[in-house]
Amino acid sequence: MTLTKRTWIQLAGWGSLAAAAALVGCSKKEETTTVATAPAASAAPAAPAPAASGPLKIAFAYVGPVGDGGWTYAHDRGRLAMQKELGDKVQTSFVEKVPEAADAERVFRDMVSQGNTLIFGTTFGYMEPMLKVANDNPSVKFEHATGYKTAANMRTYDTRTYEGAYMAGVVAGGMTKSNVLGVVGSIPIPEVIRNINSFTLGAQSVNPNVKTRVVWVNEWFNPPKETEAAQSLINGGADVLMQNTDSPAVLQTAEKAGKLAFGWDSDMTAYGPKAHLASSQINWGPYYIKAAKEALDGTWTGGGNTWWGVKEGAIDLVSVSDKVPADLKAKLDAARNGLKDGSLVIWKGPITGNDGKEVLPAGKAADDDFLRGIKFYVKGVEGTIPGGGK
Repeated sequence: MTLTKRTWIQLAGWGSLAAAAALVGCSKKEETTTVATAPAASAAPAAPAPAASGPLKIAFAYVGPVGDGGWTYAHDRGRLAMQKELGDKVQTSFVEKVPEAADAERVFRDMVSQGNTLIFGTTFGYMEPMLKVANDNPSVKFEHATGYKTAANMRTYDTRTYEGAYMAGVVAGGMTKSNVLGVVGSIPIPEVIRNINSFTLGAQSVNPNVKTRVVWVNEWFNPPKETEAAQSLINGGADVLMQNTDSPAVLQTAEKAGKLAFGWDSDMTAYGPKAHLASSQINWGPYYIKAAKEALDGTWTGGGNTWWGVKEGAIDLVSVSDKVPADLKAKLDAARNGLKDGSLVIWKGPITGNDGKEVLPAGKAADDDFLRGIKFYVKGVEGTIPGGGK
């Protein structure tokens, strides 16, 4: 079984947004109807509204608030890019803060009943409820971010966020003075572990003496927990921080402490301009445009998986700070160019786990099945993975 972004663990609720995040969310020009909470729709199978002339109706389910400055914000940027590209050919809407629980199924059924014929679920925990609704509504097209289960009318898509983490690591390895890096982890599933490891491998490519410490918060979006975890890492000697969580709290904490940090999933420069080194930014726009065009022209097919990275323009390290010296920027550019043309393979042996065991022999490159199943720390990451990882 392969696992990627988002979790089985049910989220109990969402922490309050940082004030800055709320401001960012409020500044966006919205072109669609927003539903703030999951509707109390019936669990019975819902049939789509009768076909009619007009725009393709497309709906998005978001796990966090649109103004989170990270994961959900990036998805909504992609939605708006698709809306701009296709104009009156499409009509989009979204529901934010949909828990990875029974509410997700009700939301998907409600989206179908409202006549949406292309539906995106943007977090791993929506996989089972989306699959159930897809099986009940074969005429509707479903897209699931980061999952692995598909159907004739449901496919999956993801971004190679580990490539952005690696590039951030290149910068971090050259900027640290303590040789201690810190990562605030969300949920200990393969995608997050893969990002932590790739960040470390990137740092080691320019500074073999670095060590990475991790604090897990076991949530995707909880600014108070993220703040506490970031401060703990700083207290432990980390002077450059990264996170795999959805809010800008880690960057804001670094700013207050006079340390350095990265934005994640979107450009977070504004949240901590003095601390900000760069942001690993996902660009969902190209995929959303592609999917909508296929639905419009009748070429959309279910059952597949798309995993795009730097090469396809789906991920990049953006807004690199002037604090980063020219020689380090050159190393970053070399890494980016290598990922674009395929000459750089991040996961290529020899790679050793932090338990001393070889995980990839010299010259062997990891395939996607290996990458999706990573449950170990590489050498240089301290500690053990919660839940039985190495």
